[in-house]
Amino acid sequence: MRKRSLITLTAGVAAAGAATLAYASLIERNLFTLRRFEVPILEPDAEPLRILHISDLHMMPDQRRKQAWAAGLYGTDPDLVIVTGDNMASPAAVPGVLRALEPFLSSVPGAFVFGSNDYKGPVWRNPLRYVLPFENEYIQGADLPFEELRAAFVEAGWADLNNARTVLKAGGRSLELVGVDDPHVERDDYASVAGPASAGADLHLGVAHSPASRVLDAMAADGFELLLAGHTHGGQVCVPGYGALTTNCDLPRSMAKGLHRWPGSDSWLHVSAGLGTHPTAPIRFSCRPEASVLTLIPR
Repeated sequence: MRKRSLITLTAGVAAAGAATLAYASLIERNLFTLRRFEVPILEPDAEPLRILHISDLHMMPDQRRKQAWAAGLYGTDPDLVIVTGDNMASPAAVPGVLRALEPFLSSVPGAFVFGSNDYKGPVWRNPLRYVLPFENEYIQGADLPFEELRAAFVEAGWADLNNARTVLKAGGRSLELVGVDDPHVERDDYASVAGPASAGADLHLGVAHSPASRVLDAMAADGFELLLAGHTHGGQVCVPGYGALTTNCDLPRSMAKGLHRWPGSDSWLHVSAGLGTHPTAPIRFSCRPEASVLTLIPR
């Protein structure tokens, strides 16, 4: 009797595990979701300003549903689009990325940084490396056509913020933006663009792919009121009631996605859980793929 009960329990656990995996890989990773946040950082009586934050597309050429969903975000009527990297997951992905973003290019002011998966393609790695103390070795795949993607964005008038700083107009305001290349693979060089936020700009934004504390601390100290990042996938696999198992960086798990005050500063941080998954781990659980509209409002 005890043996039969053990067999029944084992079969039940296996069936539940299979059902969970099927849900995570076939259903939830395709449940694209629009998040909305209000960020109180504008001067009193200022008109709201809408920022569409898109991150971690990890685009494959045949992902037409994701491309169409992202293109449909044009209906949110943003004043500014910020793309925080990891756009590609294949050497043939550039046309798919451009189909996803085409409605915004040349019609909405935008800015971008790259992530590690804009430079190198996916390779399989043990998923346990993200949650167990393995040596954190970055394994590189095939070269990706990041210069082709960069050229398309820049030709459309979008600002390249990879270790760069600029001022642009959006929503009738003057916005100062500073950004770094991906800190996750140590391509960041904030020192080359550091300095106090300009008093002549109406608003100041800091942008990075990976929300590394060394970068966010520096941006906040320079007076950038809103910081935007991606990379974490919101944990990608979360436990209900517990949250993300990992952020794959030094960001606390409690800040794996969403809007938070950056500790020790007056700055806000928004981390996007992103719209895609690494092709070698195409699952999401309790963490839907997302894009966000941030409506900036008076303090």
